[in-house]
Amino acid sequence: MAWGLWDWGSAAFNAVILTFVFSVYLTDSVGDDLPGDISANSYLGWALGLAGLVIALFAPVTGQRSDAGGRRRLSLGVWTGLVVVSMLALFFVRNEYQYLWLGLGLLALGSIFFELAEVSYNAMMRQISTPQNIGRVSGFGWAMGYFGGIVLLLTVYVLFIAGEGDTRGLLGVSTDGGMNIRVVALVAGLWFLIFALPVLFKVPEITGVPKDERLGFFASYGKLIRDLRDLYRSHPHTVYFLGASALFRDGLAAIFTFGAVLAVTVYGISAADVLLFGVAANVISALGAIVGGRFDDRIGPKPVIVVSLVGMLASGTILLFLSGPTAFWIFGLTLTLFVGPAQSSSRTYLARLTPHGREGQMFGLYATTGRAVSFLAPTLVGFFTLVFGSDRAGIVGILLVLALGLLALWRVRPPVAAGAPDEQLSEV
Repeated sequence: MAWGLWDWGSAAFNAVILTFVFSVYLTDSVGDDLPGDISANSYLGWALGLAGLVIALFAPVTGQRSDAGGRRRLSLGVWTGLVVVSMLALFFVRNEYQYLWLGLGLLALGSIFFELAEVSYNAMMRQISTPQNIGRVSGFGWAMGYFGGIVLLLTVYVLFIAGEGDTRGLLGVSTDGGMNIRVVALVAGLWFLIFALPVLFKVPEITGVPKDERLGFFASYGKLIRDLRDLYRSHPHTVYFLGASALFRDGLAAIFTFGAVLAVTVYGISAADVLLFGVAANVISALGAIVGGRFDDRIGPKPVIVVSLVGMLASGTILLFLSGPTAFWIFGLTLTLFVGPAQSSSRTYLARLTPHGREGQMFGLYATTGRAVSFLAPTLVGFFTLVFGSDRAGIVGILLVLALGLLALWRVRPPVAAGAPDEQLSEV
């Protein structure tokens, strides 16, 4: 439970700050009257792209060093604390375009800190699970994240956002200078802080290597290269999986990034109903993650991911040829049913493949490979939208990335079946 509460709290950053509330405030309000021809949306994309580059460069080494130093819990605490600080600092971003750069900088820093925290968090999964229940534990964590997002989104909407006029929400907070949204940033930061604390006190720290065997920062990169070479020679399917998961996880990210936009521009969903759809999608995804986790423990993670990707491809293809809000509600929610299991089992897949003592490093590589192709789905969405002159055509770009991920995963040998002895988890 303590481990899962971090996921519950992390929804404050993912759902409220990065997806539904503060990023929208930055682009639609703070940067609305930005001088020049470049939109606030473009600046947001570049800021997050730069953050992704930093994550790709530093995630594997920070994970490796936290493993070696026996500081996995400490690392999680430090990075989580920095995420919270960046969230609280968003309170100072007023509704004036001069503050856009502060907001974008804090959002980019928060994204970097969050991804680095997640490296240590994911690496803890083997500490709080067994080979027999790792799928259920991972699914539980994802579900906690979804449900945490639902509760917090509804809370801030009712208290600070709902309504019209100069004051908003049940608390009647002023909209002057974006105060009501800035208060949401404070609430989200405190929410994450409170629910991140249990894992820092309950999950024991790991044992690192002797101090005289630890490497310096730059020497860690040399070790990383050697480890990757050795990993490819001894466990090639682990490397293959990192590549395949990078592809289909980029498709999953694109679903969240462009889903709300497509709902409004293509299927005629109102702005208010998009929030309701987001709540419903989180519920469905959470249930899917829980059920998928049980199948993960019984038949392994690969079948769960394959079925999930096929389900998303089928639902997305149907949506491509349909119109109207009803179609989007039905098949959009059907698609989200498969998102949770795909995310959860991807995490357990790597955990089952990873040699003991290298979880931090491997989940650092997991973050890096995911960021390495994070441009692909957005680029293809923009390409198909431009070529066909239709927002609907952008769906093809997302489906193509999911299909490429499925094809790449097909050749990856699955990890050992659930119930195998723990020492066999590193075998491929």
